[in-house]
Amino acid sequence: MLLVLGVIVTSCASKKDVVYFQDAQEYETIISDNSHVNTFKIDDVVSINVSTLDAEASLPFNVFKGVITNGSRPEQLDYIIDKKGNIDFPVLGEVNLLGLTPEETKKMLKEKLQPYLKDPIINIRLVNFSVTVLGQVNTPGTYSVNGEQITVLEAIGLANDLNIKGMRKNVLVIRDFNGTKVYTRIDLTTKDALNSPVYYLTQNDVVYVEPNNSAIKTSSLDSRAGIAISVASLLITTTILLFSK
Repeated sequence: MLLVLGVIVTSCASKKDVVYFQDAQEYETIISDNSHVNTFKIDDVVSINVSTLDAEASLPFNVFKGVITNGSRPEQLDYIIDKKGNIDFPVLGEVNLLGLTPEETKKMLKEKLQPYLKDPIINIRLVNFSVTVLGQVNTPGTYSVNGEQITVLEAIGLANDLNIKGMRKNVLVIRDFNGTKVYTRIDLTTKDALNSPVYYLTQNDVVYVEPNNSAIKTSSLDSRAGIAISVASLLITTTILLFSK
């Protein structure tokens, strides 16, 4: 009984441990200049489509799987950015996309295509934009992102929110800059989280929510309780065997 009571008392989490944005005031308006535009990284998979009013003229600048049959175009292939930051683009050859935003890439390609095409229209999309959410969330996993940006709150929403055991004050975001790992922590209990450099996530970011003190204490008590029960069972069994002789 005392053990159960101890578990209940030590595992209770306070309001300050679980509420988001505790310092936000009612009707408070905050204008944030925190903005983010994703740039292309090594191993990104990029879809690039080039089109003009003259459909035949733009065909050589798109890569398709197979050939055109009965007027039907086959599936268009995507580009993988190699270890040097390049893609092998039709006619143009190697083109470096490393560190460029989609808009910067469009502008660069339009300039390179000027000798070949009149007023080309270029559509660019990052195909493998995904984030991973791990730890004390209800549905950990890797999630695909359909748009061009996602916030840490939206990523946590995809994982069905933190559970009661998640530490909201010290969420870790692991970011890879072409082989260099950067670790940044964000406190979701304060409105300053909106200005964090990792509030907007980039492709392949990992969000890790560690267990709070309540979860750690409960786990420790569960372990001790298990050991105590095992020892008690052993003593009872030994006593029964001694008296049965």
